[in-house]
Order: sequence, then C-alpha cells, then structure tokens
Amino acid sequence: MTDRQFVKISIEDRIAVLTIDNPPANSLKSPVLADLDSAIDEMAANPEVKAIIITGAGQFMFVAGADIGEIGDLLKTPDKFDEVLNVAKNIFWKIEHLGKPVIVAINGMCLGGGNELIMSCHMRIASDRARFGQPEINLGIIPGFGGTQRLPRLVGKGKALELLLTGDMISAQEAQRIGLLNKVVPQGEELKAAKDLAKKIVAKSGKSVQFCIEAVYEGYELPLTDGLDVEIAKFIGVAHTHDAVEGITAFLEKRQAKFEDR
Repeated sequence: MTDRQFVKISIEDRIAVLTIDNPPANSLKSPVLADLDSAIDEMAANPEVKAIIITGAGQFMFVAGADIGEIGDLLKTPDKFDEVLNVAKNIFWKIEHLGKPVIVAINGMCLGGGNELIMSCHMRIASDRARFGQPEINLGIIPGFGGTQRLPRLVGKGKALELLLTGDMISAQEAQRIGLLNKVVPQGEELKAAKDLAKKIVAKSGKSVQFCIEAVYEGYELPLTDGLDVEIAKFIGVAHTHDAVEGITAFLEKRQAKFEDR
C-alpha cells in the first residue's frame, strides 16, 4: 500500500479502515483531501477490500472542517479556491458512487467540511459525545463541500436551513433523531460498531451490494417511475451473475451460500 502522511490505512477481514490524521483538528486542507482521494482510489481498486470505514485520529475529533487559514489564503486567489472546491466535490461524489459500502465512524467533533464528508458516506455511526454542525455562516461564508445540497436531502429543508443559517451545533442524539446518523454508541465503541456493520455487509455478494448501492443513488433524484426502471435494470444485471445463481441455489438446497463476488 502507498504510504500517506494524512490518511492511514489498515485492512482486516476485507474491511479497510481509513484514518484521517492531521492534528490537532484533522482539518481537510488540500493535502489531506489529496491523500483521501488517492486512498479511496486504492481501496476501490483492491479486490480484497469489500467495505471501507472512514474515521478520525484521536479520541475527541473526527474532522473539524476545512482549514480556515488555507481558506483565507485561497480567497486571495479565486482560481485556486475554485479548484479546491471542485476537488472536494469530486472526492465526495466518488465516495457516494463507489460501489463498495463506505461507513463512517465519527469519534468526536464533526463540523463544516467534516460534516459534509460524512454526508457523502453511505452509513454513519457516531460516538455519543460527537457534535455536528455547519458553522460557515459564522464566518460570513456558506458550505462549499456539498453541505447545502446533501443536508436537506438527509434531514429535510426546514431543519437543514435552521442548521445552515444559525451555525448551531447539535448532539449525536439529535443528529440521529433528525436522520443524519444511523446509530449512536458510547464513546470509544464507534469504530467497533462500524466494523460490526461492515462485517455483515462483507458476508454478502459484492456484486449485489454494488448493484444495490447503484440503484439507490442513480434512482434517488429521479421521479419514482424512472427510479423503478433503474431498479429493474439493476435487478436484471445482477440476476445474471454467478453469485445470484449461487444464492438462489443455496436457498433451495437449504445451505449457506458461498459467494465469490462475481
């Protein structure tokens, strides 16, 4: 595996854990985004990896957001600022459409760009001490890594606008209540909970997992009738795979399926 300064990778049981490590706040400055981008590409291409977990180094900080100092410098060079925003946009879009499940284990403060990162992941598990928010409005700016678009899709326009326009932070419990999180666990158990969830998914056929993710994300923004057509196309596509035949045969023969991800 490639050595990276800001993103560490470990692989076990076909699950890759990507740890963002940029102390003290794990801020998403440009080199961190570059490391994350290349790490995602490497894990996407690795046939031994069936699920990815993203987390933050340290006990109480997931990602505090973008690097404010870097933003200040970039405001003086609009062309470079636009480039950074598009880099983040492309990375987060890549995560959403990866075809392998991406679960985020949120171990602490999750603000600004950190909150935008977790919203691009497929599932979100957080420590009960984690805090969430989009505080950009307090700096006289707005989110630039997708916050104004993904947050309303997850929690609804009214609640999203409240968070975006006040810059208020919310607890993990409130984040789960409004639909931002899948699960909240005691501090220190978030990574284990994410791994437990990943293990359940890794036991399935990689092909059916991929087609299911594609069906959800390709159909989500379409009218229902068009989305149903997407689902039918994906069903037909997966039905011709080796694992579909194996899964159905194993069910009829009352035995455990042996998936080969093909």
